[in-house]
Amino acid sequence: MEKRDLVIENVKAVIAAPSCCPELKEAAQHYLNVLNTAKEKKAGQKLVAELEEDVQAIETVLAFFSSPAGAKTFGAETAAALIKQAKKVIADGGKYCFCPACTAGKKILDLKETLL
Repeated sequence: MEKRDLVIENVKAVIAAPSCCPELKEAAQHYLNVLNTAKEKKAGQKLVAELEEDVQAIETVLAFFSSPAGAKTFGAETAAALIKQAKKVIADGGKYCFCPACTAGKKILDLKETLL
């Protein structure tokens, strides 16, 4: 698969991810809307900037899951499961959040030269 096709596939995955914030979803959708136009490069730059802001380090999300705010957001049982998953990601050498939006977003960032 071509790099550009991988980017597009992962942009669609970001948009579909329930964990995607509205700002990232908007930047990703705009990028898809302007593909193959003069606006594509600028939209790609904006998407990369949003991804660099939103894709979270695993330590950051582990700290959130472990906090009172994490327990309030997800409920104690779900927060405990997320803590366990985050610790597994760290033990396996992972560096980034495992949610669908961050996972697809990181794949896009790995190919960001295609967008810039």
